[in-house]
Amino acid sequence: MARKKTITREHILDATYQVVATEGFSGFTARNIASKMRSSTQPIYLEFKNMEDLRNAFFKEVESDLEKDVFSKEITGDALVDLCLNYVEFAKEQKMLYRALFVENYEGGESITRFIHQLILERMSSDSRYKNLSSEKRESLLVGFWIVATGLASLVSAERIQPTQKEISDMVNNCVAFSKESDVNFSLTLA
Repeated sequence: MARKKTITREHILDATYQVVATEGFSGFTARNIASKMRSSTQPIYLEFKNMEDLRNAFFKEVESDLEKDVFSKEITGDALVDLCLNYVEFAKEQKMLYRALFVENYEGGESITRFIHQLILERMSSDSRYKNLSSEKRESLLVGFWIVATGLASLVSAERIQPTQKEISDMVNNCVAFSKESDVNFSLTLA
């Protein structure tokens, strides 16, 4: 009779999450993940082709969790303000994971960047305040918003500032007003 598999894909992804959330991507090794599960590396390589395959599965899991559990919370009813408030709260509560996903430079990070940019565009398209903007204006607003939100989140994560929800809302609204009224359009090449 074959032995029952005791370490599942979910166990491996949970251990990966724990490693990245505490050590960043510098800790993303088969040994560290196996150690977190108190096992050898064998279950990892039985479940995933290689570490790149595990990283891609981890990113899909994180993107799903971020969309469902973090960025879906409605606070003000304004899509961009809510995204920023949720993003800053995530950075405050999950400091290392925030830095690992959105600040560190690591292999495969472009998928998280694409995910967040796509999410911002989707939220703008579903909010009457933004959906009638030209694609050029929407892209320019996305760039300005992303810079403001990431700056706020990084400073909050580093415990350099402690803005209130109203202060964050005001900053986002100022960014939106500037972007809508300005003749300057920003664009961004995703890395």
